[in-house]
Amino acid sequence: MAGRYFEQWTVGDRIAHDIRRTVTETDNLLFSVMTHNPQPLHIDAEAARASEFGRILVNGTFTFALLVGLSVGDTTLGTLVANLGYDKLVMPKPVFLGDTMRAETEIAALKESRSRPSAGIVTFHHALFNQHDDVVCRCLRTALVHRKPG
Repeated sequence: MAGRYFEQWTVGDRIAHDIRRTVTETDNLLFSVMTHNPQPLHIDAEAARASEFGRILVNGTFTFALLVGLSVGDTTLGTLVANLGYDKLVMPKPVFLGDTMRAETEIAALKESRSRPSAGIVTFHHALFNQHDDVVCRCLRTALVHRKPG
């Protein structure tokens, strides 16, 4: 188990996640097709070339999913009860094919669970950066996390 239990977190804890990921054309195309997103900016090279971006723009929902995925191993792997919600999702810069992503997390809040004494609520502030250290996505993720057994 790589994730942390509720009482192992402190507000302000920071993690620079080790796993990095270069976004490929296959990632973007498969994600767009699997989610029935026909946006030409994501799947049509000619339409994307004619846009203000001048090339294919990576599907934003893939970018968001990658941000959360890169964080899971260090945050909630094996300790998650359920994700309760995502807030303040922003994408200040575009992601392009070939960009290499890395993620960082800071603990924004901790709260006891009234309905589940065996768990607590952790609010993670996740940020995704490209190879130029530009923030390309950030959000708050609220999760119900197990307490340490025994």
